[in-house]
Amino acid sequence: MSLILYVDRNRISPYALSAFVALSEKRVSFTVQDVDLDAGAARQPPFSTLSLTQRVPAIDHDGFIVTESNAIADYLDDVFAAPDYPSVLPRDVRQRARARQVQAWLRSDLLALRNERDSTVVFHPSRADHASLSPAAQAAAAKLLQIAGELVHSDYLAGAWSIADTDLALMLLRLIKSGEPVPPALRDYALAQWQRANVQQWLAQVPLPQLA
Repeated sequence: MSLILYVDRNRISPYALSAFVALSEKRVSFTVQDVDLDAGAARQPPFSTLSLTQRVPAIDHDGFIVTESNAIADYLDDVFAAPDYPSVLPRDVRQRARARQVQAWLRSDLLALRNERDSTVVFHPSRADHASLSPAAQAAAAKLLQIAGELVHSDYLAGAWSIADTDLALMLLRLIKSGEPVPPALRDYALAQWQRANVQQWLAQVPLPQLA
């Protein structure tokens, strides 16, 4: 079996992280191939001919290509299915729908917050010079905290870990690591998710930012 995961060379894509963690949780053998997004490699052959969306992450499973981290998680749970492999999404239909809802929401909403607290805030060393959030980003942050507060009642969103926990934790860490106020329960939840072994494995691969 050949299984290749294509990720951004700088390891700062939250969606590449999500795909990496999902693959790692499956405990299947795979290789990681870097794509230099800064050099435009995603829009050039060979990657542009391999990836339909010309975006990372993408997986190549024996010549079958899947892009977009949500689709990758679904595919992995179908191909490497429980009970032979660990699940990355809840097995209960309603819990799985809720997890997918959280993932889709995190990817399609909160744009102002994602723009003003981009993923380098999460993956690079903490700084003290962040600009204040704009009113739009403040509103997005308030919405994030309100919804997360309704979702998080224990260690995991669905009673057991799912990839939606990693995705939600990353969004909360945009606030936590930039010094924004976050309720203690949500802070503890996000930091605990960030200690998961496969998340830490990804973080160990993030290159230090180049000094200006």
